[in-house]
This record gives sequence, C-alpha cells and structure tokens, in this order.
Amino acid sequence: MSTAKSQTTTVNTHSKIYIAGHRGMVGSAIWRLLEAKGYKNLVGRTSQELDLRNQAAVNAFFEAERFDVVIDAAAKVGGILANSEQPYPFLMDNLQIQNNLIDAAHRFEVQKFVFLGSSCIYPKLAPQPLKEDYLLTDSLEPTNEWYAIAKITGVKACEAIRKQYGKDFVSLMPTNLYGPHDNFDLRSSHVLPAMIRKFHDAKVNGHAAVTLWGTGTPLREFLHVDDLAQAVYFALTHTLPEHLYNVGSGQEISIKALATLIQHIVGHQGPIVWDSSKPDGTPRKLMDSSKMQALGWQPQIGLEAGIKNAYAWFLKAYSSMI
Repeated sequence: MSTAKSQTTTVNTHSKIYIAGHRGMVGSAIWRLLEAKGYKNLVGRTSQELDLRNQAAVNAFFEAERFDVVIDAAAKVGGILANSEQPYPFLMDNLQIQNNLIDAAHRFEVQKFVFLGSSCIYPKLAPQPLKEDYLLTDSLEPTNEWYAIAKITGVKACEAIRKQYGKDFVSLMPTNLYGPHDNFDLRSSHVLPAMIRKFHDAKVNGHAAVTLWGTGTPLREFLHVDDLAQAVYFALTHTLPEHLYNVGSGQEISIKALATLIQHIVGHQGPIVWDSSKPDGTPRKLMDSSKMQALGWQPQIGLEAGIKNAYAWFLKAYSSMI
C-alpha cells in the first residue's frame, strides 16, 4: 500500500470550476456535492451550447472564461452492445472531447485538471486486483477497446503535461459506476442500470421472464457515483503526489448474484434466463484502490443501499424514459 502523503491545494469555494459533462451521471453528482460544500462559481455547458469535439469552440470558451479548475466528466459511454456497434465514435468522439479539454486547460493556464476515465483501460487478463502499474502491459478487452484506447490517451496526455510542465493534472479511474442520472436505455446502458430497467419492465408486465447476457459468472466491482464525487472533491482539495489513481469500492460480486439482488430490490418475481450465446466480457475486474485510500478517501455507500437509491431515482424519472 502506498504511504505517499497528499498536500492541501489552493482550490477554494470561490474558485471558478468548469465541470464538463455536468448533466451526466458523474458530472451531476460532482456538481451536487460541490454545491453542498459551498462552491459558488460552478460552470457547465450542454452539448448544444458547446460541442466539445470542436477545438476552436473549446479554445474560445476557455479563453473567455479563464477557469481555475476543470473536471472532465464528459464522454461518449455505453455497454458492450454500444461499443461493438459504434467503434469509430467511441474512439474518435472521446479522443476529440478529452484532447480539446486537456489542451485548452494547458493553453489557458488552468490550475488543476481532473481527468475521469474507466477501469477498462487495464488489460483484459491482468492480475487481480488491478493496479495502476498494469496499464499498457497486455492487450485490452476487445468488446470495449475503442473507448479504452481513448481513455488511455487521456491518461498519458495528463501525465505528459504533469511531467513536462509540472502542472497539477491528475487522472482518476473509477470502477463500474451507477446511481442517479444513470443511462437506462437498454441499447446503450451498462449492466447494472440495464438490469434495473429489465427487471422493472418485466415486473410491470406480469412478472415476465428476464433474459440476461452471458453466463452470469463474471465478477464485477461497483461504486456509487456519489462516492466517486467524493473522490473528485478529495482530488480538488489536495495535491495528489502521483498522476493516476484507481477509485473503487474494493468489493466484487458475480453478475448472477447482482441480478438476484436487483431482482429482489425491484420486486420482480419471474424467472431469469441466461443467454450464454452472448459475450460475458472480462471474466473479472477488481481494482486495487489502495493508493487513493491511503491518502484519505474511502467509499461510504454499500451496494444494496446504493442500488435502492438508484432504483428510487429511476422510478421518479421512469415516465420520461418510455
């Protein structure tokens, strides 16, 4: 376990902070937390107001606003199906978004930049739990390599700026996230919100059978998005000694056990059918988050309580999804 110490930083409640992707699950959680902490100078732009793929528009925005802090929570995201059907936009859109933000932050002297990535940056068959040092040591999981390659590029860009210019650019790699404002579209969502949607729809349709992909045997780790927001807040209020940190719960669960838990929380009483002709994805993906935890951040929300919270939000927002 790392024994490195973090130092406090000069970011405060008056700092001008741009949260890219502020309406998404991650960005909105960070916004809520910073507002609750008394931060009064938060800036967000919708994709209609600012296309982050447009370098000239991003540079003009940064030149006009002169931010103290930038948090990159903007990305094109999705599950196995979306990644396999749309490899080019998952690669190119994410490269353009993050590269424009990172370069503009460097160009216009942003004091602190927090880049948010994903645990999929690590090799498919890397030793478990996944350590930061395993980056680029083997081949990626084919079902999401396009997104992973883009995120790896962002990590290395932040590392390069930190190394060459001494700037406080840090990358946080969260494990599988869930919570309020998640994506519940069955064609593009990740496994946990997809299960919530499937079990709920089956429940209201007479407790019909629910068909899930794969065998149910892969192991996954999940983190409530509010715990990630706390990690971002920790990164804002401290100068972290290294460029890359894993952010996870440290707890893993099989997909089959996850399905049973969500089925119970939703109240679905029908059968579960496993379609083993569909891919499982990575067999196991548990992150070693000891470096971040040694500095002082700790996850607080248990999986069952977190899923209940996510399902409650889903129920409130459900009418707009159908």
